[in-house]
Amino acid sequence: MTELLLFASVFVSVFALGFQSQNVNQGHYKSAFLTSLLIGAGHLALYRLMPGASPSEIAAFLAGGPFGIVSSMYVHRRTLGRRALHAAQ
Repeated sequence: MTELLLFASVFVSVFALGFQSQNVNQGHYKSAFLTSLLIGAGHLALYRLMPGASPSEIAAFLAGGPFGIVSSMYVHRRTLGRRALHAAQ
């Protein structure tokens, strides 16, 4: 169960960091503000869960990042990124 929580907290943190980066680059102030709250929540969960992690918990921690960033890129392109593309055309 802790492995799933660690995976989810890293996924949320990295997803939000990637999404926020795109928001900042494209000038989406409200979205950048809101993703900061997700980043904080993900980090808070990590600080509480990570001390004394077992090897399987470390593996879950490491797996969350790659899935989080790729998902963030995918979702942003199909939501706010799409609007930015259409507005520029």
